[in-house]
Amino acid sequence: MSSELHYEVTTERREGVTRDLPEGHDDLRWVANSSTLIWGERDAVLVDTFTTIEQNERLIEWIRAHDRKLTAVYLTHGHGDHAFGIGMLRAAFPDARILATEGTIAALRIQTEPAYLTGFWEKLFPGQIPPVEFPDALDSDRFDVEGHELRVIETGHTDAEGSTSLWVPDLGLIVGGDVVYNATYAYLAETTPETRQNWITALTRLKELHPRFVVSGHKQPQNGDSPADIDATIQYLRDVDEIAGTSADALDFYRQLLVKQPGRTNVGSAWAGAKLIKGAPVAGQSA
Repeated sequence: MSSELHYEVTTERREGVTRDLPEGHDDLRWVANSSTLIWGERDAVLVDTFTTIEQNERLIEWIRAHDRKLTAVYLTHGHGDHAFGIGMLRAAFPDARILATEGTIAALRIQTEPAYLTGFWEKLFPGQIPPVEFPDALDSDRFDVEGHELRVIETGHTDAEGSTSLWVPDLGLIVGGDVVYNATYAYLAETTPETRQNWITALTRLKELHPRFVVSGHKQPQNGDSPADIDATIQYLRDVDEIAGTSADALDFYRQLLVKQPGRTNVGSAWAGAKLIKGAPVAGQSA
């Protein structure tokens, strides 16, 4: 291997998917997704796409500006906001392989069932979701860019079933997908106490790789890619389970979490998690 690897992250802001929030915290109702480009002398690999047509159009132009041949797109998990760009990327870069694990593909099929796609994603982002396409299944836990190994780490059920992260040893880089969050309230609506414990275990395994850089699937755009985000996500999940035991109802859970974990964006995820863990808020207490 004569080439040296580099990476860069781009982000796109959007409105959160939970919108029936209690009043206040209007400045924290947005969320940013990340997409990561890893490249050598000639070739590049992209990790994760974006939600809307316009976001993915900007992503395509950003990739082209790096003047490398895109050889692969890898999806870390099956949530639509990270995967809806598949068809647009495939059309723009027809020689690139679009890759994911079987678990990611299974999760994406659920997200794109007609009732879910129409009743959830297209309702939230009317006229903005690209036509749905699917990736090809990986037949190994690794692939490469210019001979540099890119290793898939199966993390099981974290914020979704079938989640993965991507480990790039030659860069000391983990592209965490939604296993790791940066200054953003983590999505909890598909979790249980057991899956949250699995999530902590998965994060501990990532930490044991001693990465130099960790890219969170959702991050505040001005922030770097710090390994400290692993510990911060672990602490977040521990705080969630502690508050689950001390809060009276969903609104109390939500308020306690915002005090314990202040300044994160996407308060909608905090509210969705509160409703999952504590049930519907008491009468008169929701917006």
